[in-house]
Amino acid sequence: MDRALLRDHLDAAGEPAYRAWQVWEWAARGVGGYGEMTNLPVELRSGLQRELPFSTLEVEREEQARDGTVKTLFHTHDGHPVEAVLMRYRDGRRSLCLSSQSGCPLTCTFCATGQMAFHRNLTGSEILDQALHFRRVEPVDHAVFMGMGEPMLNIDSVLDAARALPDLGITSRRTTISTVGWLPGLRRFVDEVSEPIRLALSLHAPTDELRSELMPVNVRYPLADVLAECARYHELRHRKVFVEYVMLDGINDRVDQARALAALLDPKIFKVNLIPYNPTGMYGGSTRKAIAAFKDVLDRARLPATVRLTRGRDIQAACGQLAATSA
Repeated sequence: MDRALLRDHLDAAGEPAYRAWQVWEWAARGVGGYGEMTNLPVELRSGLQRELPFSTLEVEREEQARDGTVKTLFHTHDGHPVEAVLMRYRDGRRSLCLSSQSGCPLTCTFCATGQMAFHRNLTGSEILDQALHFRRVEPVDHAVFMGMGEPMLNIDSVLDAARALPDLGITSRRTTISTVGWLPGLRRFVDEVSEPIRLALSLHAPTDELRSELMPVNVRYPLADVLAECARYHELRHRKVFVEYVMLDGINDRVDQARALAALLDPKIFKVNLIPYNPTGMYGGSTRKAIAAFKDVLDRARLPATVRLTRGRDIQAACGQLAATSA
């Protein structure tokens, strides 16, 4: 829902200012269209239905995995593909993985999104409409900006959407924005964001040499600079930074690399999520034995670490697999 366009439309129609809030309140509660907004005049509902699209996105296809994960392929009004995911957990959590761009320009070698064409940044409304789509399915309570794109390259739109999520039932404390370490956006996030939104760093290597091979952005913004900004976030917010580390067989999963990672990261600042690799055609995933040995090194170094539960792999909805393949 384009809330700015909604306000302009209602102003032009001579409607009182509170009408925009009424419409938004209904949308955030998960209604399927203007016709369900029973405290609006019938004529206004009909006019909105005729003249103002309820969503900035169109659903092309939806798939459900064996574990209950749902992946939706949307198209923007100008035809660009966007994928987003609803993850259902046994403890009752309903978490959204939201995209900030159609494609991604940063070409990380292990990520399917980085292998597709980059189209453009998404607007705040287009990001929010991914969440609203799933809210119409069921209540949701967590969100991660870890879908297609680099959120810090589109920080204004990402924050615009993130600040609206509490109205859908997703508090700022349950919202996480991920970055590969795009420093201009990361610095703005640290300096300007007052809400308790969580920060995640997509790291994947303990050295500049290896990280630059896997993630070309590291050539421009090396580890020391990125980690210093994460430390500043912790100092200002008193919140840990989540480190995402995808486990690639024979590439970044050796015990000596685990030791290097433990030496690199301050346990007071960082918590590591080890991510079993979800195949995208470039690498092989680490074995369970290798992941366990890697985690054991981190545990002995008292660096907090968990192994992420993979969701939606059978429909290419897991971490690193979003590529809008039908587009």
